[in-house]
Amino acid sequence: GLREQVVVFRHTIKNAMVPILTVLGPIFAILVTGSFIVERIFAINGVGRHFVDAVFERDYGVIMGTTIFYAVVIAVANLVVDILYAVVDPRIRYQ
Repeated sequence: GLREQVVVFRHTIKNAMVPILTVLGPIFAILVTGSFIVERIFAINGVGRHFVDAVFERDYGVIMGTTIFYAVVIAVANLVVDILYAVVDPRIRYQ
């Protein structure tokens, strides 16, 4: 028969990666978009702090731009996860 390592990598990991990827996409998006809390608490300059300052100053242009930036980050994370589905599991193909 096959070695245990071959069975694990060829069959088990392939099937187990789909739910893992499903969770990793939103986790990445939460890490990026949730940074404004960490930046505000630790006084680190970044996009999140800029966003919070814009909210307090009612700078609507910056608020809209940052919101669009966060939306694009979430959309790209979901797109990457969908593409990785096809790479990890060959049964999933896009036509």
